[in-house]
Amino acid sequence: MILPPGTPVLRTSVRSASVRSRPPLPSTLVPTPRPAESPPAAISVSGLGKRFGTGPLVLDDINVTIEAGQFVCLLGASGCGKSTLLNIIAGLDKPTEGTVTVASGKAAVMFQDAALFPWLTAGRNVELALKLRGVPRAARRPAARELLDLVNLADAADKRPHELSGGMRQRVALARSLAQDRRVLLMDEPFAALDAITRDLLHEELERVWKQTGRTIVFVTHNVREAARLGQRILLMSSRPGRVVNEWTITDTGSRRIESPEVARLGDEITDQLRQEIRRNAA
Repeated sequence: MILPPGTPVLRTSVRSASVRSRPPLPSTLVPTPRPAESPPAAISVSGLGKRFGTGPLVLDDINVTIEAGQFVCLLGASGCGKSTLLNIIAGLDKPTEGTVTVASGKAAVMFQDAALFPWLTAGRNVELALKLRGVPRAARRPAARELLDLVNLADAADKRPHELSGGMRQRVALARSLAQDRRVLLMDEPFAALDAITRDLLHEELERVWKQTGRTIVFVTHNVREAARLGQRILLMSSRPGRVVNEWTITDTGSRRIESPEVARLGDEITDQLRQEIRRNAA
């Protein structure tokens, strides 16, 4: 049941989707057992503000703590600063004020564009990430095959990007991100350019990979249903400047379908809040 707006915790009952038989988790991605005591937060953002040059504030007083293994969606209207915040967490940009700490060090980043090297096969694109990580040459090819198998693309290892569909290229990009072996994965609207059916299939793949690997994922989107489908936590950002103005937490971690009534109800509630923010900023 979804509680009334403004309640910080949502409890929603969702139906479990049938799961096909999947390959075992690659040995290079088996999650490290957590200690008995509570681990430190995977990401801590405190008092973060950002402006470019002498322009207006883009982000203002962002305070967010993300626990290890959580799947968090950043949601907001275009231009609210979602990608800017993600870039700062990734270390690709610096805040004007405040601090950001990623407990495990650097994070892997996956962008909207797969950005694969066109002259390399899918397997070689993943091997390159392994090479940069320092994996010995002899171990790269089998490790890349394992990672492609994890995203159901083992049979496409010898194909070049132009031979792959958009969804397949994004799967290769996901495998390449996982090859960096970083505990935090930052995703900036990675499925935005895909058709609805392909995007839904990749939602299932991403959810499966997240649960198998134990990664902490921060997923930027402007698609309300996508956030309601994927996120354990959903953070709604206002615009001009970007602030976190509301949060929903889903305590049921079972699989969700984007067309399910529970996702629809949560999506409607978030959409109402988002419309209020858009009207407020337009005034």
